[in-house]
Amino acid sequence: MATAQRIESLRTKHVTLESAIGQENLRPHPDESIIMSLKKQKLRVKDEMEQLNDSH
Repeated sequence: MATAQRIESLRTKHVTLESAIGQENLRPHPDESIIMSLKKQKLRVKDEMEQLNDSH
């Protein structure tokens, strides 16, 4: 996969994770373990995007 395509794929995943975090926070009793897991995934995606941007 080309770097630009991978970055775009990661960007889409990042937005999806942000949305999932927002949806969980809207629940009457948000599950903090789910939120923390989603935030960790989002951070990993962001880190990979930055690495790809730096090497590109």
